[in-house]
Amino acid sequence: MDDETAEIELLEQNLNKTRQISQRMTSILSSFDNRLVKLEKSILPLYTSTQELTRRAKNIDSALLKIDEIASYQEGVAAEEALILRGPQPGQLTTYTEVLQRLNASIAFGSSDGASRDTARLVETGSKKLMQLYTKLVAEGSSGSPTNGPEFALTPFPPQLLSVLQPLVSFLRTLPLPATHPSHPAAPAIQAALKDAQKGYGDMRGAWARKCLETYGKRVVERAETIDGVAAGREFGKWVENILKVADEEYNLLTELAPLPSQAILSDTYTTLITPLATLFTSTVGSLSALIKRSLHKYTFLALSMYSSMSTLQARWDEVLYRRAGRKENELKEGLHSIRASCLRSFPEFLADIRVAATTKTSEMNTNVMDFVTSTVQYMEKIQEVRDGVAGALMTLGDGNWKMGEGTQVGKTNKSADVDERTVLEHYIYDIVTATISTLVTLSRTGRRPAYGSIFLLNNVSYLRSHLIAKPRTDIISLLSRPAQEMLQSNFRTAKAGYFDSNFSPLLQTLVDERDRSKSATKEKYTRFYDLLEEITERHRIAKVLQDDQEGRDTVADEAVKLVVPSLQRFIQRNGGKDFSKNPQKYIKMSPEEVESLIKGFYGSK
Repeated sequence: MDDETAEIELLEQNLNKTRQISQRMTSILSSFDNRLVKLEKSILPLYTSTQELTRRAKNIDSALLKIDEIASYQEGVAAEEALILRGPQPGQLTTYTEVLQRLNASIAFGSSDGASRDTARLVETGSKKLMQLYTKLVAEGSSGSPTNGPEFALTPFPPQLLSVLQPLVSFLRTLPLPATHPSHPAAPAIQAALKDAQKGYGDMRGAWARKCLETYGKRVVERAETIDGVAAGREFGKWVENILKVADEEYNLLTELAPLPSQAILSDTYTTLITPLATLFTSTVGSLSALIKRSLHKYTFLALSMYSSMSTLQARWDEVLYRRAGRKENELKEGLHSIRASCLRSFPEFLADIRVAATTKTSEMNTNVMDFVTSTVQYMEKIQEVRDGVAGALMTLGDGNWKMGEGTQVGKTNKSADVDERTVLEHYIYDIVTATISTLVTLSRTGRRPAYGSIFLLNNVSYLRSHLIAKPRTDIISLLSRPAQEMLQSNFRTAKAGYFDSNFSPLLQTLVDERDRSKSATKEKYTRFYDLLEEITERHRIAKVLQDDQEGRDTVADEAVKLVVPSLQRFIQRNGGKDFSKNPQKYIKMSPEEVESLIKGFYGSK
């Protein structure tokens, strides 16, 4: 019990001490709180002043930063303006275009109209500087001397200039235009400048293209007077192909380098570009046409070959230089009409020349192949080389119209609808062969010595037959219809029969007249036979038969021997020996074997 009481008293003492300590702490804290309140009241004005100073300091810093930015911007604008006015420098095209892009962007997002107008003027100036560079590069690529070798070679645009132009053109195509930037102040002026630059491109490239081809055009005209007409016409056709090749390449280059690639403007520029080429073509055709008209007989195949070449190229010309450019003029079509007129006139004139040859005065002992015969064969051989063009022209002329009102011949049709190009060509060749033979027959009958006339006819008809049917140098037989071949073969047989008749019939006649068998008549027959044989020998010494046809001569020699020698042998058998003369060798001057050898000698045979 006492212990518990003692503990309680101890606890009470401790509790009292704790209470006293708490009171003292509360008193200290209250005093501290009062002091803090007083301190706060003292510091608050200073804090408020410090905040205002801090805000002012930030405002000052911001103002200074803005001033620096404005100053820097003004310096940048001045630098960009100087760069624009100086123009694009070598190796700085990207820098220049980036400046123009920023200026365009500032116009799009700017709020000041005055500033936008000033910037637009700067953009316009920069764009025109780029266009000047564009024109300068195109001019450099379109100047100098083209390669003028023996064969035309396309001169490409310089690759080093093209590598600069390609990015430049790509940027020029992004410049503001009224269609894409209707509110851009500089758009109309930029579009006008681009059109001028593109037109300048067409002018420069057109002049360059003509310069590249002009020398070869002059060469074609000059050579046309000296080389074969077919070859000259083909050279002209190749030159026209080169025009088309150049025009095609220039169109591809234009689509790559045109600042304004819209189809309408592109067509206008292309028209400007190809006009010099079309003018060059027209002047060249005019020169050749004048040459042909001056002597159609001489330059017939130049006209025919040109017509064939141009007809082949008509479709490509229409595509490359007519429809693509949307032009109204078609120079090739006009040139084709001009040359075709000469071609159409050449057909009846050629036949007329053959007929006129019938009035040619020649020596009656002239048995050579006539010039008009060789030229006729050459004419038909060359027709084979340009047969498509000739057939087309003949179809235009009309079947049979080359006869100039003589009427149709047997086996010919008057229905043009039933005649194709092959048929009309065969009809024309038939008429040439017929006219040639008719003229030869007429000439063979003009002399007073039929024997020479028969040799003349045989030589000339044989020449025709050999070069057209028997041994043609080309595929000319494909032009000869069956009636033409049969007619030629028939006239050859007739000419050969006429030759034997006029030369050997009088000789044989002396051996077959049996009415008077007296010795004197037999002597007269022998004398007459060998006298005529001597005349024939002299005639064949002067007039060569089938001089350029060894096989033909051998055939004629064999036929002549078979015609004469057996008759002579039979006559000698009937009237030989001493029955008619004591000295038969006086009248039988040559044996049948010797006569055979003599006759073969006429033709160079053994």
